[in-house]
Amino acid sequence: MTVIIGMDPHKRSATIEIIDHTGKKLAVGRYSTDKSGYTEMLTAGKRFTDRIWAVEGCSGIGRHLAHRLVHDGETVLDVPAKLSAQVRVFATGNGRKTDPVDAHSVAMAALYSPNLLRVEPDPDLLLLGMLADRRDELGRTRTETVNRLHRFLLDLFPGGAKKFLSAKQARTLIATVKPRDALGKTRRRLAVELISDLESIDRKINAADKELQQLVIDRGSTLMDLHGIGPSSAARRLADTGDIHRFRNRDRFASWNGTAPLDASSGDQQRHRLSRAGNRRKAAGKTSMESMRSLKRRLSNVLYTRMLADQRRRETASPGGHSGTTLTSSATGLTPHTDPSEKPLPGPATNQANPTPTAVS
Repeated sequence: MTVIIGMDPHKRSATIEIIDHTGKKLAVGRYSTDKSGYTEMLTAGKRFTDRIWAVEGCSGIGRHLAHRLVHDGETVLDVPAKLSAQVRVFATGNGRKTDPVDAHSVAMAALYSPNLLRVEPDPDLLLLGMLADRRDELGRTRTETVNRLHRFLLDLFPGGAKKFLSAKQARTLIATVKPRDALGKTRRRLAVELISDLESIDRKINAADKELQQLVIDRGSTLMDLHGIGPSSAARRLADTGDIHRFRNRDRFASWNGTAPLDASSGDQQRHRLSRAGNRRKAAGKTSMESMRSLKRRLSNVLYTRMLADQRRRETASPGGHSGTTLTSSATGLTPHTDPSEKPLPGPATNQANPTPTAVS
């Protein structure tokens, strides 16, 4: 008999609930995520020979535990946080959250949701994701540094400096001012320090972009051939998407990335809006927002087609490659009155006990 071990993960602790195929609670416990606590949790799970771990948010807060479990030979399913939240509300009638309640919701979501994603970390994609995160952090740090620099330059120069300022331009500008008072000298000194910081950040960004570019190329991706997609964007899309085969078609991909339309009709007014989780042409009588939604959906289709072609090419070139499709863990209902390229998922999932999990990267 297969049991499901639902987990509500945190950085330093994790709460699990073990249920059988009928949803009956068999055990519950809270463990630390250090070495000893993790070992205790794993031992508690291994009391049951036939087991599946269901971890909430395996691409986020639950990633560190999910990957440790997979490394130790365990079968792990990724339960989206929105799915477990829906189960919790339906089960309790309110949004009350406690760790045991969340662990129970995760376990029940895994029990009754077919085709949840099985966690199988791809080291190359994990590396891309980690470096893409670092590149994003450098970008945010650069923006913060430039903003602080602008505040000093506004005090040193009437009207301040231009909005888009490079480190070289800032250094040329600061060389033209020689304050005589202590306040002015301090402002200039701090501005020079910020310029040095900006130069260092720019060097790191350039190095990060070069590294990401080579990794994306080595992956066999042609995303950077698309206008507007650089090394960082390509790496981010590859890392977040994983195996493109897990999306049955472009509609499911659009639903996952938030560009599939949601029905927002009321009475006689028939309209759709962009999914909050994630805009067609005005010539067709659409509003500006509807046009933007349509454009985003078309871009999603372009990305899906390109990534699917790249993946198939990799599989053909690699003897260890595999083909076929896998399913995502969630579904939305049919959206009426949409054009073919705007349709979201083809239909709702059926309520049945979870079958053998589908493996994806």
